[in-house]
This record gives sequence, structure tokens and C-alpha cells, in this order.
Amino acid sequence: MTAGERRAALSLSAVFSVRMLGLFMVMPTFALYAKELEGYTALLAGLAIGIYGLSQGLLQIPMGMLSDRIGRKPVIIGGLLIFAVGSVIAAMADSMYGVIAGRALQGTGAIASAIMALAADLTREDQRMKVMAIIGMSIGMSFALALIAGPILHGFFGVSGIFWVTAALALLAIVLVIFRVPNPVLSRFHRDTNVDPGLFKKALADGELLRLDIGVMILHMIMTATFMAIPLILQQQMGLEAESHWQVYLPVLILSVILILPVVIKAEQKQIMKQVLVTAILGLGLACAGMYSWYQSLPGLVMMLVLFFTAFNLLEASLPSLVSKIAPATHKGTAMGAFSSAQFLGAFLGGLMGGWMSQEYGLGGVFLGNAALAGIWLMFALSMRQPGYLTSYLLHVGDVDAKQAEDLVHQLSEVTGVAEAVVIPEDGVAYLKVDKKVLDRAALLAFSSP
Repeated sequence: MTAGERRAALSLSAVFSVRMLGLFMVMPTFALYAKELEGYTALLAGLAIGIYGLSQGLLQIPMGMLSDRIGRKPVIIGGLLIFAVGSVIAAMADSMYGVIAGRALQGTGAIASAIMALAADLTREDQRMKVMAIIGMSIGMSFALALIAGPILHGFFGVSGIFWVTAALALLAIVLVIFRVPNPVLSRFHRDTNVDPGLFKKALADGELLRLDIGVMILHMIMTATFMAIPLILQQQMGLEAESHWQVYLPVLILSVILILPVVIKAEQKQIMKQVLVTAILGLGLACAGMYSWYQSLPGLVMMLVLFFTAFNLLEASLPSLVSKIAPATHKGTAMGAFSSAQFLGAFLGGLMGGWMSQEYGLGGVFLGNAALAGIWLMFALSMRQPGYLTSYLLHVGDVDAKQAEDLVHQLSEVTGVAEAVVIPEDGVAYLKVDKKVLDRAALLAFSSP
């Protein structure tokens, strides 16, 4: 990557992770704090935890499309301002409905699509996957950091203080956007990152992609519902105050990351992603069932949390990779947009389910509900096809007309390792699916235009 591309990758990762950190930090302790609010019910607490996912899931694609029209940075800065206002409303609220309104407004500042589009504007086609991977890793790191920082900040400031910190982080992100994120020379539509409304129905009609959308929705339902129960169990059953919960999460997260690294590497090397996916879903279901059986024992709960987070992290890393492998080269942005919306809607449904299950069936009922969801997902996953081990590859081919584009498709298809080639004249880009193990890069780059 060039210096400009590295700067874009790091600054946009910082903006994205700061925002996601603010969303996630309340999860480890909110179930405890909610009981102090006027109008508390477990169902409303679950709604407050997950409501951001509804507004985020519904608005992220329209916000991305808006950024195509008025510019990336105005949409990102506007979204961060809305997020900050939502955080302040939640911080000042003394009732469940006030917090729900604040969390819903937080999600309304849906800037994920605009950030990805800006990242595409600031990078060359052959470097874009690296930048997207860096941004993706920053999201995972922000989630892990939130599980540690949330309980610690709760000890100093309470949950209302966490919302104030979240508002401050949003303002910090605005400063980063203005002064650190480079300004693109040209903003345009990118099929590998932007959503094409005309292709959205096609993406949803693809059975293999739909399985992955359902899967990520269930995964985030289970995660959000779990955090409606775990904080209460650690406090009520184990006698751990909220500010000490990080002492459970930190070793669990470290051990789970250590366990998944060799699995991910082997899965790619041996091309057994479906088998790994099915095994991880089974592990997730077993962890949920185990938490139901042993949630009154700290050692038993910790063992099940290690299994839970190992499976969760493995699935969180594998699912986007599978979408990239399965989606047609020209539909990748649309497929990822549908996938991301399903993920956020899963957080919303998980909050509702977790709150309702704990209200009607107790904390153990949450884990049984999660185990049932994992079982449903397992049935979908067992029937999926083994994915092809192809990678999306973009090649800038310059200005070409329709006839030249058609000729290029034939020529590119003959390059060793190229399995699919589509050239869009108006984009000046060839969208390829390639087998990186046998790809003749020199032959491919001969078609590249400066």
C-alpha cells in the first residue's frame, strides 16, 4: 500500500472502531443498570440493548446511497453527530423509554456503508481487500476491548457515564474524519463495496448467500441475548460486582483467540470451511446448553464461555469470508450489504428474545432459547454447498467501450487461475474471481491500465 492508503486504512479503522466501541461498551453491564431505571422490565431492557440494531440495519444501506449523492464525509460526520446526540439522550435518561430512544438514535447514525465506500474511494482496486481486512479486524478488536472497558468504566462512572464517554468518542471520531482521513480525489460507485439496489433482490434470492445471512442474524441474536443473562449471573450467582466482570472476560477472550487461530489457518489450507462452520455452530449450541446446565458454577460457566467465544469468534471471522467466496464478483458489495443488515437486525431480535425469555423463563431460559436457535442454524448449514475457494480480485483496465470490454472478458478468462471475469465499461474495472494458488499474476497484470 502507498502511504496514503495506509493512512486511509488506519484512520478509517480508528473512526469505525471508536464508534463500535461506544455501541458495545454498555452490553456487559446494562442488564444490571436497567433495574435502576423507571419503567424497568426485562423485555424493555432487552429492547434497549438491541434497538440500535433495528435502526442501523434499516438505515445503513440508504445512508451509503446518500453518500453517493452528497459525499462520504458529510454523511459520516452527520451520522457521528446523530450518534453523539443519541448517547447524550441515553446518558441523561432516568427511564427505560429514554434509554431506548437514545439507543435507537445511536443506530440511526448508520455510517458503516459510507465508511466502506470512502475506503474504496481512497484505495486502488488491487489494495482494497487489505484495507477492508484492516477495518474488519478493528471491529473485532473494539468488541473485545468493549467487554473489558465496559465493566471498568462502570466501576468509575456507572452506565450513564459510559454513555457520556461514548458521546465523547463520537466527537473524537469527527475530529479524525476532518483532520486525519484523506479527502478522495473522486467519489464513485464501487460494485465490490457499494450496494446496487437493482441487485438486492438477486442477492436475497441466492440460497447460499441467504443461508449466510440467516446464520449471521442468528449468531448476533445469540450474542445479544447472552448478555441479557451473563452480567446478572456473575453478580447474583457468583457474587462478582460489575466492575470485576472484566476479570472473567479477559482470560476467556484471550484463550478463545488462541484456540481459533490454528483452526482458521487449517480451514483455509485444507479447504474445509463448511466442516469448520458446521463444527463451530455445533460448539456454539453445546456452549449454550452447557451454560444452562452449569450457570450456577463459576468454573463450569467459565469453561462454557471459553467454548462460546471460541465458536463465536470463529464464526464471526468465517462468515464474511464465505460471503466473499460465494457472491458473484460484481455483486459483492450488495451481498455484503445484505449480510451486514442481517447482522444488525440479529442484534435487535436477540435483545428482544433475551429480555422476553429471561422475563418469562428465568436466566436459564435464555440459554435454552439460544441452544434452540443454534440447532435451527445447524440444519441450514448442513445443507449448504462446499464453497469454492476463489478470491475476489479487481483490475483497473481503464477506459474501454462495450466491444473492448467483451474482448477483455475472453482474454482474462484464459489467464491461468481466473475462474470468472466481468468487465464493466463505465467502471473501467474488471471484476474477477481467481484461484490465488495457481493465478498467473504477471499475465493478469499485463491487462492493467495505469
